[in-house]
Amino acid sequence: MSDTETMAQDKAGAIGPGRLVLVVGASGAGKDTLLRLAQAACADDRNIVFPRRIVTRASSADEDNIAVSPDEFARAREHGDFAVHWDAHGHAYALPLEINDDIRAGRTVVVNVSRTVISALRRAYANVVVVVITAPPDVLAQRLAARARHSDGNIAERLSRSVDDSSANADVTILNAGSADYHGRQLVRVIRNEGWQD
Repeated sequence: MSDTETMAQDKAGAIGPGRLVLVVGASGAGKDTLLRLAQAACADDRNIVFPRRIVTRASSADEDNIAVSPDEFARAREHGDFAVHWDAHGHAYALPLEINDDIRAGRTVVVNVSRTVISALRRAYANVVVVVITAPPDVLAQRLAARARHSDGNIAERLSRSVDDSSANADVTILNAGSADYHGRQLVRVIRNEGWQD
């Protein structure tokens, strides 16, 4: 179970008027791939922001995070530098506090988060959209094996880990088992608040 703590709650109420798009899903579902495609498609739109997560793990081709040591992470957390933070798979993750400025300015902020922080973020922000990226178990297994990232730990354990999808209370579910370009376009439509199905 992840520790969850949010620093985002304003005394006056939830932060808005911008949108917070939360992308969640199991390891191997293809979240990072679809996020990269969506970010490229939205590159010219200054009202859509894809902040880099702060993670106690080295950046890689699979994830362009800001890598920090556990001590650096703890100091930043204590200093109040994070909008939200959580622990998962032996690492600490956070979103930078600056996302609050973007949301107050009316921008759309798109982030990959753990399902464990969804409830806190729904309370803290006025306009939250949860997108669950999913794939069949055999596809998840193939993707995790192909990725072969040491920090992923035991693949069988990750696949068997019981995560209740209903806890995500998804607004949109994308079954990412076909063309990444097609599903990337679906995600872009969600981000732009357009009809997301062809």
